[in-house]
Amino acid sequence: MTEILPLRLGINIDHVATIRNARGGNAPDPVRAALLAIEAGADGITAHLREDRRHIRDEDMARLNLEITKPLNFEMAATEEMKAIALRVKPHAVCLVPEKRQERTTEGGLDIVGQREHLAPYIAELTKAGIRVSLFIEADAGPIEMAKKLGAPVIELHTGAYCEALEHGDRTKVDREFARLDTGAALAGRLGLEVHAGHGLDFYSAEQVAMLPEVRELNIGHFLVGEGFFIGLPLAIRQMRAAMDRGRAKARART
Repeated sequence: MTEILPLRLGINIDHVATIRNARGGNAPDPVRAALLAIEAGADGITAHLREDRRHIRDEDMARLNLEITKPLNFEMAATEEMKAIALRVKPHAVCLVPEKRQERTTEGGLDIVGQREHLAPYIAELTKAGIRVSLFIEADAGPIEMAKKLGAPVIELHTGAYCEALEHGDRTKVDREFARLDTGAALAGRLGLEVHAGHGLDFYSAEQVAMLPEVRELNIGHFLVGEGFFIGLPLAIRQMRAAMDRGRAKARART
């Protein structure tokens, strides 16, 4: 029986920076948002430094690493430029994600099977530097098993397809995608990988994913930044935590 451990909440502050960059200048400050999120109960902060710097900037990463009191999760593409920045900043963790310049947001999981020869030494170098490596992947056996072979201790399951199915009211696809997440998380747990999940989560979908006992952390950003416009970021984070707690309680009731 899988032990149901506490579920952590990581807050992605990318889109605070998106709003700042829309007008230029320094406001709103993503580092201030990170500090506010931690005060409201976040267990960590996630930030994605993209190749085109469309939201988070290099100086944001440096300030986050210096100023926040919780773990910093540096989302990045597996490029030499980003590796050099990660080795200089030394965040708590790096999450390797796919990245295309023309995409609005991350589209699907990283192809770690096809890129295994590139990723193996890349992961090894980051690990040697004391940085915990996570791989953002689909909840399928192939990439999950490859993550284990590559020596990454953590995977983050892409929840986008599940969330899109919920948004479109496609019940058949909702059930199929949730079952895929459930099966993938269980496989990862058996392999000894720590399982995180994220992308597109809102209060309802986060509560459902929190029912998966192997999932240890949810990383959520865009939805909470949006809710912050209406109810304030601290309250949005507290409501997300409550939704996650409800899901965890359901998981315990099922065991």
